Amino acid sequence: MMPFRLLPVLALFACSNGTAQTPVKSNDARIRYTGRVAFSDSAAQLSWSATSVKVNFTGTGLKALLKDEKGLNTYNVIIDGHITQKLELDSTKKLYTLAAGLPAGNHQLELFRRTEWEFGKTWLYELQPAAQTTLLKAPAAAKRKIEFFGNSITCAYAVEDTSGKDRGTAPYENAWLSYATITARHFGADAHLTARSGIGILVSWSPIIMPEIYDRTDPTDPQSRWNFSSYTPDVVVINLFQNDSWLVNLPNHEQFKARFNGQKPGEAQIVAAYAAFVKKIRSHYPKATIICALGNMDITRKGSPWPGYVEKAVASLNDKRMHTCFFPYKDSPGHPSVNEQQAMADKLIAFIGAKMGW
Repeated sequence: MMPFRLLPVLALFACSNGTAQTPVKSNDARIRYTGRVAFSDSAAQLSWSATSVKVNFTGTGLKALLKDEKGLNTYNVIIDGHITQKLELDSTKKLYTLAAGLPAGNHQLELFRRTEWEFGKTWLYELQPAAQTTLLKAPAAAKRKIEFFGNSITCAYAVEDTSGKDRGTAPYENAWLSYATITARHFGADAHLTARSGIGILVSWSPIIMPEIYDRTDPTDPQSRWNFSSYTPDVVVINLFQNDSWLVNLPNHEQFKARFNGQKPGEAQIVAAYAAFVKKIRSHYPKATIICALGNMDITRKGSPWPGYVEKAVASLNDKRMHTCFFPYKDSPGHPSVNEQQAMADKLIAFIGAKMGW
């Protein structure tokens, strides 16, 4: 009879001596995702900038089983509203400690993707709570929602490169410092960043343009379709055309040749392309306020025709809930710095506040 008496005692001792709790699978209802996330039977796939994973828990620690496609992506770990670490992933499937040694009690943790989908996908398989740690009900969705369609400016390309070299590699990109996410945090809003460096509406530095991927969940999969009814923004901000404004003047570039058949697009074609894209966005979000933005790079320099193109496109749509907002030319080399991103956010915050009464 002795073994039968000892078994429950040993089990109790094991639990009180540091045994981890049951792993929480990626599709568990206690996990809240923000952004366009693709799910398989085994994992949640994170691709787009600013995609986040957020949980509430009571206890002292939490780990995540992750794998990164290229070993390039970086994430902010945010605990109780404070960034506690920059998580650098590699391409092996392994456990990462997100939180450890916290004071006992209730906490909120967010895993925030800093890097864009060019650097590969990340798969979250499960969360592993520490001993005496339990996930609570998922954090509530924000009452306000914003979606941004953009390029490298929105991705915060090279925002943390202070060398002046404007390096666009993963260590220097941080969507947390984008004008987009700064604006969303100011309003307490959820944010989706449907963005990629180098992308345009008519032509991009790579073979894909925004009208071809704006409706994808997995940006690399032409068969992947985003369910627009799953996230209905109050405000949509479109900040594109920076790349088009360069490439339409480069007839020898391979993407110019591929898109224009040797003929530079004129004003009418440019205006029509912009209007057609915005109409697509409006078809999915009939009640949203749409802000057609430009800048703050040289597309808004003095004498640039591109703000006029956007104004003409917006006017042609005769939509009372559609507006233009142009960020002043920053007149400095490279992509926007931390301070320049903040200046953009300040302007956009004031603009949205006035239009929405927020």
